[in-house]
Formats: sequence, structure tokens, C-alpha cells
Amino acid sequence: MQPVGSPAPSESRSDDLAAWGSVRDRLRERGLRWTPQRRALVAVLSQTRGHVTGADLVERCREQDPSTIPSTVYRTLDVLEELGIVRHGHGPDGREEYHVLPDAEHGHLHCRDCGAAWEITAEEGASIVATLEAARGFAVDLSHVTIVGRCRACR
Repeated sequence: MQPVGSPAPSESRSDDLAAWGSVRDRLRERGLRWTPQRRALVAVLSQTRGHVTGADLVERCREQDPSTIPSTVYRTLDVLEELGIVRHGHGPDGREEYHVLPDAEHGHLHCRDCGAAWEITAEEGASIVATLEAARGFAVDLSHVTIVGRCRACR
């Protein structure tokens, strides 16, 4: 399990740069303008690893461009998720979190006592996904699975 917030393993830094380099054109292909607010968001995201909340992104963008409004950030995040640049999930408190340049689908474990968090890899989550598929015919989106409990150290 990988601790949340640690650098995500990546194919290479050049793959990351290629992903960011194409964002402008990919947004324009979807009919979106390349505004200063979107540039600020892409700049902030390109310097972010792991997970970040939408509220944190809005504040970081406002440091670069005070005219940034939350609706622009969230609408752009929706498009960036369609492009595979970010993926959203939910923390133990239900708030939306974004994983930047996710390598693979994953869920999360959160310790309710110490607050530590870890990623559940697709391989680790396979039995949960398979069990719910077999028992209920339900296709689980692992990226939205957050399990709250107590870690080994806190037990």
C-alpha cells in the first residue's frame, strides 16, 4: 500500500511533461478557452503530486490569479478528469479529493484515530470488487472506495 500524499510512481517525468503540454490543445478541442484561470489551475496541478482537495486548488490558484472563481476550477477539473489528467474520489469526511496524474485506479484506507491514509491498489481491491460483482451484480468504481478503520499502530 502506498501512503496517500507520497509521490505517485510514474512511467517517467517526460510522460508527465507530455500530459501537461497537451492540456491547452485538448481543452481547446473541447471548445474551452485557454483563460488565465485555467492556466493557473494547470500550473498548480502540474506542481502537485498525489491528492489535493478542490478547495486547496482554488486557494492555490487564487495565489497566482486572484480573479479565479471556484466554478471555473471545478468545471475545468471535470474536463481534466475526462482527459485522464486527474481523478476524483472522496475522503472519509465525504469531501472531494483529486489525484493528479493517476497511474491506476485505486481506493483509500483512512485511520480514524491517527488520520493516516493509504492507497488500496487495484490488485488489493480486486477481491472487494469481485465479491460485490458476484454477490450483487454491482460494478464497483474502486476510485470511490474509502474504508475508514484503525491502522495497525492505533489498534
